[in-house]
Amino acid sequence: MTNRRLLQWKTYVPGTLFILPAFVLFAIFIFLPLLYGLYMSFTDYGGFNIKPHLIGLDNYQKLMKDDYFLISLKNNLIYTVLFVPLTMALALFSAIALNNVLRLKRYLRMAFYLPQITSMVSIAIVWGLLFNPMSGPINQILKAVGIANPPQWLMSSHWALLAIVLVAVWKSFGYYMIILLAGIQGVPEYLYESAKLDGAGKFQRFLYVTLPGLSPTLFMVLVLTIINSFQVFDLVSVMTDGGPGRSTNVLVFRIYQEAFINYRMGYASAMSMVLFIIIMIISLIQFKLEKKWVTY
Repeated sequence: MTNRRLLQWKTYVPGTLFILPAFVLFAIFIFLPLLYGLYMSFTDYGGFNIKPHLIGLDNYQKLMKDDYFLISLKNNLIYTVLFVPLTMALALFSAIALNNVLRLKRYLRMAFYLPQITSMVSIAIVWGLLFNPMSGPINQILKAVGIANPPQWLMSSHWALLAIVLVAVWKSFGYYMIILLAGIQGVPEYLYESAKLDGAGKFQRFLYVTLPGLSPTLFMVLVLTIINSFQVFDLVSVMTDGGPGRSTNVLVFRIYQEAFINYRMGYASAMSMVLFIIIMIISLIQFKLEKKWVTY
């Protein structure tokens, strides 16, 4: 019995010591701030020099009646519905295309990934100029091909959110493409050879070999893109500042406005907790449905 305990000690203690720093950092920078944010959501905290007072569920009750918050939530859901499928489809198509390219694969992969490591503020400023309805090259091209009244893009409440989605997709898809490309290259080659011997065409091999083999990677990308879609802030802040009107105001930007412009940090904390719950529920649903379509 003593030898067994000694063996367990030698096995588990070194591993525990190796991961302990990560757990300490997690507790300091994530878990403790999360608990403090939860506490702040039950207070009327309004600034760094104002002592918070507990007000119970008042902040959460206000949220349910706050039209501005509900509009931001609706905008965020629309953004998610557009961003997630577009990003995943473009990333998957690009990964498949790159996997079949024999030359220049390394340079194409770098070119697609480059927007991901470029400053979001720089990207937002450049795309803001491209989307300029009067002098921007996008509308100039649309007019040249015969569209007399091209969209007003960032100046239109109907087109501004779509413009932000397109920029976000362009910036993000390269990152997810790299992940999917690694997943495609991890599918065993003998599966393709067996399917080919059975008479399966290219589309059938993609449908019955590539997609099932890639499903764990697709699931991870799906989770990441949905979480990413609820964290959009910088594009909105630089390109539209939440406008025109409230058409591009999303949850994180609304939290920023309440916390650092209106100085209602307790109310902003309640919004943050609601956002956390939304992401957690969506993630739990995804993991619940995972067994129905993910093949390991």
